[in-house]
Amino acid sequence: MPLRLSRRAAIKAGTGVALAGALPGHAAAAVTAEDANLLWYDAPATEWVQALPLGNGRLGAMVFGGIANERIQLNEDSFFAGSPYDSNNPKAGAGLPQVRELVWAGRYKEAQEFADEVAVGRPSRQMSYQPIGDLLLLFPGIENAQNYRRSLDLDGAIARTRFKVRTVTHLREVIASATDRVVALRLSTDAPAGSVNVTLALSTPQDAEIAVEGDAIVLRGIGPAQHGIPGGIRFETRVHVRRVGGRQTVGRDGIRIEDADEVILLVATATSFRRFDDIGGDPSVIARADIAAAKAKSWPDLLTAHQAEHRRLFRRISIDLGRSPAADMPTDQRIARSADLDDPALAALYYQFGRYLLISSSRPGTQPANLQGIWNERTAPPWESKWTLNINAEMNYWLADTGHLGELIEPLLRLTEDLAITGQRTARNDWGARGWVAYHNTDLFRQTTVNSSAFYGMWPMGGAWLLSTLWDHWDYSRDRDFLARLYPLMASSCQFYLDALVPHPRTGEMVMNPSNSPENSHHPGASICAGPAMDSQLLRDLFNRTIAASNLLGRDAGLRAEIAAKLTKIPPDKIGKAGQLQEWFEDWDMEAPEIDHRHVSHLYALYPSDQISLQRTPALAKAAQRSLEIRGDDATGWGLAWRINLWARLEQRERAYKVLKMLLQPGRTYPNMFDAHPPFQIDGNLGGASGIGQMLLQSHSGMIHLLPALPRLWPSGRVSGLRARGNVGVDITWSGGKLEEATLTAGSDGDVRVRSADAILDVALRRGDRFRLTSGPTGLRATRLRRG
Repeated sequence: MPLRLSRRAAIKAGTGVALAGALPGHAAAAVTAEDANLLWYDAPATEWVQALPLGNGRLGAMVFGGIANERIQLNEDSFFAGSPYDSNNPKAGAGLPQVRELVWAGRYKEAQEFADEVAVGRPSRQMSYQPIGDLLLLFPGIENAQNYRRSLDLDGAIARTRFKVRTVTHLREVIASATDRVVALRLSTDAPAGSVNVTLALSTPQDAEIAVEGDAIVLRGIGPAQHGIPGGIRFETRVHVRRVGGRQTVGRDGIRIEDADEVILLVATATSFRRFDDIGGDPSVIARADIAAAKAKSWPDLLTAHQAEHRRLFRRISIDLGRSPAADMPTDQRIARSADLDDPALAALYYQFGRYLLISSSRPGTQPANLQGIWNERTAPPWESKWTLNINAEMNYWLADTGHLGELIEPLLRLTEDLAITGQRTARNDWGARGWVAYHNTDLFRQTTVNSSAFYGMWPMGGAWLLSTLWDHWDYSRDRDFLARLYPLMASSCQFYLDALVPHPRTGEMVMNPSNSPENSHHPGASICAGPAMDSQLLRDLFNRTIAASNLLGRDAGLRAEIAAKLTKIPPDKIGKAGQLQEWFEDWDMEAPEIDHRHVSHLYALYPSDQISLQRTPALAKAAQRSLEIRGDDATGWGLAWRINLWARLEQRERAYKVLKMLLQPGRTYPNMFDAHPPFQIDGNLGGASGIGQMLLQSHSGMIHLLPALPRLWPSGRVSGLRARGNVGVDITWSGGKLEEATLTAGSDGDVRVRSADAILDVALRRGDRFRLTSGPTGLRATRLRRG
């Protein structure tokens, strides 16, 4: 057998994995109650959205589970096309007054066309996240496999493929270790000796060379040029081979192993990226060091360290929504039949899968989870698989604090710190303003300019929404050091808006012009406008929270006063002629070309903000519900996810459950449980998991609300480890659709108000306190538990 794989053969091997070993029938064992956190299948993946994801925050791997051949598709989170660049359009500042005048005159299409010329960045598109390539494994003599099963253990963060050929059971295990910075594979059998035969190779779509150096296959290359920006990020992938027994033959770009007892593969990848303006690192030095450290460890040591670190995060929450016979089916079959099955355990699995994905794609020191987390097989991925700031990047982190993964938001803080640097130039260039601004997209090089077109990109609120998301982390954690790091970003952002806001010529209220309501048009072909509702909502949160942070930290009294004065002139939310919450400054909603648009930007005030609530602003809450009804339930994957959260905030439990069921169905969820926008976008997974959490626990408007949107089909269950604002841990048990008991654990001092159904109880918490809450005929009762 020749060792060299041509590009065509490599692609064939990677995409045709199921054809290499035909399966005689369904022979896999049924899952049990112990498999609640397991995705499993009785056939190999035949396409990427059937493969199983692994990640250590920086490295991603998609495992296909092939039989006679296996494909492990590889990613590294800093590998993008292009190189550091500046896309600021020098015409923007001079063109801004004319754009504004056209908007004030109601000549929106002309304003948008002129903004396309003077405001859109140069280049108009940003750089794409790139795949590294594939590790390919060919197993000669493997045929007529039986008892096939592949799985992803969310609790152990390990993908396994197991099957039997004649009398020998083959086991393949794959992990992506955060502790050892490698993807590691173990190939073994239950035969006494000498049953592992495999040919190893690497394949890549990048400009690269492949060589064998001793016991390692090495792939070295450079990222592509894109949109006129030269490629510059260098990468290196090293696959170190360690075998027990057998013999090894080295070819020009591959390794053949025969009759081994066991084979361990260690895969390290690094790039030359250091910072958005520095790609001068040495990937070879980093990859070699990672391999050198990992190869000193045995497989049990690698696995133990990896699983201990993963479980430190994953096991903070357990969830049980009930179980039906549907849970005994393979995961793809459960998804295929989800519309008709009563399968509460599928929702619990989806929730934990979301937490698993966030752990796997966002860790302190890595890039934030991008549009696809860290998993991407395409050189031209949808929407460049970067960071979209008008919903998607923020939605990725709605789950973080409620799902007890608050420290995983650190990469988003670092991205925002970078944007506060690059965005200063854009603020000066485009608006002649102090502070910093970011529009609706950014990439690895932290571009802050209008991206793609004025229709989509003329939205100067991306920084404000990022800061809202980061403030929420402070509100959950009450970490004063985090607030001290966040505050300068908030203050600088406020300076931008203080300079950029202009009075509306009819009312005198302060609005952003130009802007838009993200990606939606108010007249055919025109989205550009002045003062859409979401702008005002974001500004209210930013201004109020900056004032609060300034007071807490004792800083910037003068700026605080300036912000407070401007805050009084921000337009209020309005109710339109159809009883809806207005999306725009004008009452255009019912005449908008896409009345069922996927974005519901004007409902930011309901969720993730709490400016609108059933208790404090019932009229606006009713208008928000009317807007949701007009929009309709069907949407893209992430659009459904947002709607689940919104219906949960409105305490419409069956409507929230209906939309969740829609999200879990084929067409919105792929067989490997990835969200289908379509195509794959991870925000639907993470936002959908957040929605499940919101159905069970909410904390906003000064209240912790237990089981606010519990649907009828989850009558009994329990969840432990959820987090509420104020640094409070919450465990909940219920039966018969009603609260049985809850436990509050205080991480900080503070008084909380707790609600269950119509009962409300005030509880004074001191750090370390634990209270058990029970529900009875006289309402809620709290009992202090002994410490320790």
